[in-house]
Amino acid sequence: MLTQAKYIDYLLSTPRNYTCTHLAAHLPGVSHDEVNRFLRDSAFSASQLRALVLPLLHDSPEAFLLVDDSVQDKRYSRFIEVAKRQYSGTVHGPVTGIGLVNLVHSSGESGDFLPLDFRVYAPDADGLTKNEHFQAMFAQVVAEDQLLARTILFDSWYAASANLKQIHRAGWTFFTTLKSNRLVSLSKEAGYQGLDTLEPPASGWSRGVEVRLQQVPFAVKLFKLVATDGSIEWVVTNHLAAHLSREMVIEAVQVRWQVEEFHRSFKQLTGSEKCQCRKASAQRNHLTCCYLAWVTLRQHARTIGQTIYQAHQQPWSAFLRQQLQNPPFPVVLPTPA
Repeated sequence: MLTQAKYIDYLLSTPRNYTCTHLAAHLPGVSHDEVNRFLRDSAFSASQLRALVLPLLHDSPEAFLLVDDSVQDKRYSRFIEVAKRQYSGTVHGPVTGIGLVNLVHSSGESGDFLPLDFRVYAPDADGLTKNEHFQAMFAQVVAEDQLLARTILFDSWYAASANLKQIHRAGWTFFTTLKSNRLVSLSKEAGYQGLDTLEPPASGWSRGVEVRLQQVPFAVKLFKLVATDGSIEWVVTNHLAAHLSREMVIEAVQVRWQVEEFHRSFKQLTGSEKCQCRKASAQRNHLTCCYLAWVTLRQHARTIGQTIYQAHQQPWSAFLRQQLQNPPFPVVLPTPA
């Protein structure tokens, strides 16, 4: 009988083939149809991920929540129900895939992050936008009130006024980037203007400048961050403390990149993109198992003091050593002239 634990074992054990056929070929007594029914008819959900992760968090008032989305590439699978054409940052263009909106917890320390919640972006099925998924996950965190973290980080895609107001009303702090055409007001007299038209404040950008955003009924502090290559990031926060500095904002922005680290390892180590089942329920159940597999692998890596990539390769390293000691194939070489 195929169980969720056995399926997660399979995700962590197979090198690159994650199909129902491949699993059935390597698990005695289990057929392809049984694997397909297991994925189609199970009822796994993000609540399993939250229950698993909450006791594992290194949570504190200095911890963060990170929000971002990713696309599980399904460009060669035209008949998967939940896959749709959408923009992918990985390929820098549209691709057919399954969109995920992820909520990740970070202690703030390098490498110390865990996925806490996720939503499948399927507007044709539920009519929900990515921002509405964002709002639902954040509302659940606030309602459950199990975290000490009170700061949330995200990029300009999620900087909609409705999101900012929801976070501010809940008493949380946000740091987010803005697009350069976002309108801000330095004063009632000055009116609104695009970020790309702002003159530097008299005291410079090191302490930011207090501004108003359209449709946001509270002040925010704006910072202009210029990278060594000349690229510009506009960052706003509702944290108005006088001691807030450009360096503190940069540290927060750098923590936000941990969600990209999660996206990369999630795709590379769990087979999240590789399931070929057509039914939406099968894809959703597969993805839930992938999240649980990632957490399992991450915890094992912590236990043995290795990176998550090293831990994933560990069984194959032992296998390779064994194969090199006892080669399975006689090597054929040309006869020397």
